[in-house]
Amino acid sequence: MKPLDDAEAMDVVKESITRIIPDADLASVGPDDRIRDVLELDSLDFLTLVELLSERTGIRIDEEDYPELTTLSGATRFLVERSRDRSDPAK
Repeated sequence: MKPLDDAEAMDVVKESITRIIPDADLASVGPDDRIRDVLELDSLDFLTLVELLSERTGIRIDEEDYPELTTLSGATRFLVERSRDRSDPAK
């Protein structure tokens, strides 16, 4: 799979959120707002988000990675960096 760019990664994050909360008002979520707080995601919803992101991108997401996924900008950055790492055999 080719590396994700910022726009692709952000789309994956937003589309995954709307699969969990179909009526989520993503316009109300700033890039550095805590997703769980603004959208009132409980822990099960957050784990579902992690699972969806992993399934849709093929990127392994471990529990120690969860803090990177708390904001839209953080989740986007995480997916972009991991997708690059995965496509670079030297890493």
